[in-house]
Amino acid sequence: MLEFSDKTNLLEQSVYHYDLQDVDEPNLYRDLFDYEHVPKISFNHRQVPMHVPAELWITDTTFRDGQQSTSPFTVEQIVTLYKMLHRLGGPKGLVRQSEFFLYTDKDREAVEKCLELGYEFPEVTSWIRANEKDFELVKAMGLKETGILVSCSDYHIFQKMGMKRSQAMDKYLGIVKAALSQGIRPRCHFEDITRADFYGFVVPFATELMNLSRESGIPIRIRACDTMGYGVAFPGVALPRSVPGIIYGLQHFAHVPSHLLEWHGHNDFYKVVNNATTAWLFGASGVNCALLGIGERTGNCPLEAMAIEYASLRGTTDGMDLSVITEVAEYFEEEIGYMIPARTPFVGRSFNSTRAGIHADGLLKNEEIYNIFNTAKILNRPATVAVDSHSGLAGIAHWMNGYFRLKDEEVVGKRSNIVAAVKDRVDALYAQGRNTVMGDDELANIVKDVDEEFYDELMIIRHRKHKHHK
Repeated sequence: MLEFSDKTNLLEQSVYHYDLQDVDEPNLYRDLFDYEHVPKISFNHRQVPMHVPAELWITDTTFRDGQQSTSPFTVEQIVTLYKMLHRLGGPKGLVRQSEFFLYTDKDREAVEKCLELGYEFPEVTSWIRANEKDFELVKAMGLKETGILVSCSDYHIFQKMGMKRSQAMDKYLGIVKAALSQGIRPRCHFEDITRADFYGFVVPFATELMNLSRESGIPIRIRACDTMGYGVAFPGVALPRSVPGIIYGLQHFAHVPSHLLEWHGHNDFYKVVNNATTAWLFGASGVNCALLGIGERTGNCPLEAMAIEYASLRGTTDGMDLSVITEVAEYFEEEIGYMIPARTPFVGRSFNSTRAGIHADGLLKNEEIYNIFNTAKILNRPATVAVDSHSGLAGIAHWMNGYFRLKDEEVVGKRSNIVAAVKDRVDALYAQGRNTVMGDDELANIVKDVDEEFYDELMIIRHRKHKHHK
């Protein structure tokens, strides 16, 4: 039977209907995941079409999954970061939602404080397990949407929950119906989808959810959770690990529209950003992230990475304030005490810093030669040079211009007397046996010692420009 598709505007074979396969023994994909070896990636050479949604957005799990991996945030810290997410997302709300735990008094107080701000975006949502007791918490807080844990691999259904697939589906559908009866939008977290029987459980379950959504008139969102980071984006890779296959299959076979489809990944195999982008490209409007990529084990997809990825794909920030990314990094380090690895893209102290003297000379002549983009303009993070025994005059000059935020006529050149004087001090330290890079405060003190009056002028410029940006 042929049907005309309003997605491709072509005649297509009618979609096969997949029924639940209620097996007696779990399908653990032992050919891929035997546990004694690195998991295997298999290919069937089938490729599905890209279908980029009209709208793309980011959702946040910093205060839920992210907070599980760090020292618990205080209420004040949560509210401050939530305000930053609001500013980062811009007027179009590209950081669309932020999810919270509801289990402790502190969790609930943080939710109340964020709700009091009255922001449309990010919408405050919650996360619960699939049981009636947790659902009461959502009703008590008056939230409009909640995430519900619906584990979908046989690892969880058989080995963790001690159920068969039909029993798990009945349990999940029961809690979803309870949410719908209260007018609350369910967001179903398909945990461990990259080890799940896609056609035997995932598609039939998703189909039932879409039927419920149509009957109730309430949207039911599906979050495809790559809980263990097994997702793979390569062309022709086979299910259950295929990110394109999962997103396409949920749309094509379960009829989940893009705006109700979201990807949640982990970074166990260094694929988290690529997988999230792939989910966007193949039809999911939402990607779920955490600030700085914090989260279980290797962490979630870094929210700041997907903000940059959005701008790369769309050719515009659509109003996002990317400079907030730098403020977030500073807040985590200075107020929360979280140390960001120095080489972390966009947020690490060294991500746009060089130590090589020849690179520093190139930066001094034309920053584009060695900087990925105008990080000073976009992220409020000027390119810097880490000064050591190899930096030379150019490295010290570039460090001074970056640290003190000098522009145009304020810029000091590598032939400046003060640069030469600072280099003499630096060279003397390394001649005495030093073998570590110079710190910013240490170099600033050398500048002050060399010419205190000039140092005071430079600090006035630095503080004025920092305050102006804020």
